[in-house]
Amino acid sequence: MLYPWQTEDWQQLMALRDRLPHALLLHGQQGIGKRDLALHFAQALLCDTPLADGQPCGACAACHWFSQGNHPDFTVVRPEAMEGAESDAEGKADDGGSSGKKKAPSKIIRMEQVRALIEAVGIGTHRSGLRPVVIYPLDALQHEGANALLKTLEEPPPATVFLLVTDRIDRILPTILSRCRQVALRRPSQPAALEWLRAQGVADAPAQLAQAGGAPLTALHAAEAEELPLQRWLVDQLAAGPSLDALAAAEQLQKLPVPSVLGILQRWTYDLLALCLGGGGGARYFPGETAALQRCVAVTDAHRLQAFAARLVQHRRHEQHPLAARLVMEAVLMDYRQLFQRQPA
Repeated sequence: MLYPWQTEDWQQLMALRDRLPHALLLHGQQGIGKRDLALHFAQALLCDTPLADGQPCGACAACHWFSQGNHPDFTVVRPEAMEGAESDAEGKADDGGSSGKKKAPSKIIRMEQVRALIEAVGIGTHRSGLRPVVIYPLDALQHEGANALLKTLEEPPPATVFLLVTDRIDRILPTILSRCRQVALRRPSQPAALEWLRAQGVADAPAQLAQAGGAPLTALHAAEAEELPLQRWLVDQLAAGPSLDALAAAEQLQKLPVPSVLGILQRWTYDLLALCLGGGGGARYFPGETAALQRCVAVTDAHRLQAFAARLVQHRRHEQHPLAARLVMEAVLMDYRQLFQRQPA
């Protein structure tokens, strides 16, 4: 499907249709629909009777196979954890075939998946057309898998089109970047994003969109998430500044994923810095909390905030594999509280 704000992005892809590169890298902010656009484009490449603007008809045999997830010439590669989440979202039961303890699904794209992909694209297409391969998020590839994929990109199989998707282009190997046609996708305008969110029934759409940094899908998922009350509680704790009880807060926040906690902390710290440094921009992510942000800014300084922001970046590099989530939260929240402690003369 295409979102209302993706018309220009679609036209950008259609301009490449006649001389299609063997690998397209779709990148941009998280939560703007990059993955859905890649899947829609893949369906269009397989469609027997595309519409005048190049979109898939949705009615031909190829489109039916695609929508059912069994088109013989389409391959998608993603972490097992995403497969499970998407199956749950579609209302499908996950029958692991065993009532025993199950291994947690992987959050990375495993080497075995890359090997299976390379083997699959080494076989000719079933319908004598194109074979689109969607890989997302590309930054979930580990070093070994990225090198294996690189060899395939260097010598792409006939009729194969790789559609690679990432929020973090800075984490992609330069050698892979050099073998892809990069397509930067646009963030929707605020009016377009708000109109869409309201149509989805999101309450307080402006606040949700601001906290999501202007990304409507991120805002929608946050509004629907069971963790939303706890996320709001965390914001209230951060607003307490020097009065924050870091250990008690970490205890309460154990039900939240570490990436979610670190993401909120990063956005809150960004707004603290924005107000501390001035410039008239105001709070970007938490405009409704401006008074609390200003109270916090009054008892810290830009130097400490910048150092804390840098430490958050370090934490985020390992956020998917914390040895002890609660200890990570305790350490980060205690570090945050130190921002407001009086410094020795």
